[in-house]
Amino acid sequence: MTERLYYADSYLTEFDATVAKIDARGRVALDRSAFYPTSGGQPFDTGTLGGLRVTDVCVEGGEVWHEVEGALEVGQAVHGSVDWPRRFDHMQQHAGDHMLAGALYELTGATTIGLHVGPEISSIDVDMPRGETHLPQEWIDRLENLVNARVQENHPIRCWFPAPEELARLPLRKDPTVREHVRVVAMGDFEMVACGGTHPSSTGQIGPVKIISAAPARGKLRLSFLAGMRAWRELQRNYERAHAAARQLSTGVEELPERLAAALARLKDAEFELGRLRREHLLDGAAEMLAGAEALPGGARLVCAEVGADMAGLRELASRLIKDGSAVALLASAAGERRDLLFARSADVDLSMSALLKRAAEPLGGRGGGKPDFAQGGGPATVLAAAREILRRGERP
Repeated sequence: MTERLYYADSYLTEFDATVAKIDARGRVALDRSAFYPTSGGQPFDTGTLGGLRVTDVCVEGGEVWHEVEGALEVGQAVHGSVDWPRRFDHMQQHAGDHMLAGALYELTGATTIGLHVGPEISSIDVDMPRGETHLPQEWIDRLENLVNARVQENHPIRCWFPAPEELARLPLRKDPTVREHVRVVAMGDFEMVACGGTHPSSTGQIGPVKIISAAPARGKLRLSFLAGMRAWRELQRNYERAHAAARQLSTGVEELPERLAAALARLKDAEFELGRLRREHLLDGAAEMLAGAEALPGGARLVCAEVGADMAGLRELASRLIKDGSAVALLASAAGERRDLLFARSADVDLSMSALLKRAAEPLGGRGGGKPDFAQGGGPATVLAAAREILRRGERP
C-alpha cells in the first residue's frame, strides 16, 4: 500500500521512491508518493516521475497509481517532482471550498454535498435547509464578506488523523464518509470536517475568494467560485474591462453604471424610432407593390416579395396589401437560410392561405399554418416561388 506523503506535508514537491508495482496498463505504483490522486472533487497532481511526465494519478485498492509517458521497472529507484503551481492552485480552491461551505453552514444551516475543482472555475453543490435553489445577492455578499475576513485574519489550518476517541468528541460540520483512517481538517475555530485533500497551512494563503454565480443545479444550489490567483486574475480582467468601457463613454469608472444606463436608454429610443421609420417606409411602398402586382386566374392581384422586415412587419404589410380587396400577398423575410413566411388574402378571394402554405412549404422542409385568410410559418425562400406557381396554374391548394 502506497505511503501518501501529501497527507503529512502538502508542500512537499520533491521525493524519492521505489517502483513497487506495474499493472497491465503500464500504470506505476510506488512505495511512497507525494502525487495527489483524483479524489473528493480535487484533480490529480502532474509533474515528473523518473524523468517521465505524469499524466494521471488515481487510487485503486489502496495503491496510488501513476500514468507516465514512458516505461519504468519494478524495483527501480525514481525521483518524483510535483508541479507546484498546479498543486498550490488546487490547495487554494479546496481550502476556498471549506471556507465557503463552513460559512454557509454557519449562516443558513446548508449542507455541502459535492465539490468540483475545474481548470478555470470551482463549484460546490449545496443542500439548502428548505430546498432553496437560489441565494439572494445580499446573502452572497454576506457570505463573501465573512469568508474573506477570515482569510485576512490568517487563521491556522490543521490536518491530522485523530484517534477514534478524539474523533468522537470533535465538532465536525458533517459526518465522515469513511469509517477508518478519518483525516480531519480544521480552520481556525470556525470550520472542522473530514477531508483527504491538500490545503495551505493558513487561511491567508487561500487569497481572495469570489463567488461568481449561485444557480440551481439538479435540484440543489450550486455556488461557483474562484479562489487565490484565479480570483486575483479575474479581478484584474474586470478592472481592465471596466476602465476600457469607461474610456469609451468618456467617463470615470465610478460613473460608468449611470452613463451606461443613459446610453442604453438613448439606444432604445433610437431603435424604436428607426423601427417606426422602417415600418412607415415599408407600408408606403404597398401601393407601388400593388401597382406591379401579377394578375391571377380569376382576377385577384398577387404580390410575391422578399421584404426586409420581421414577422410583425410582414403582418402589417400584408394587412395593408389586402385591405382594399381582391389581393393575395405572399411575403418572406429577406435574410437567412430559413425565412419568416406570411401568406394573406383579401376577404373576397376564395383561397385557403393555410392550405397553400402547407402545400408549398412541406416538400421544401418548411412548415406553417394558420387560418384561411392569414397563415405564417418558416422555411427557405423557395417556398414563395412554389406557392406562386400553384396560384399561377389556377390550382386550389
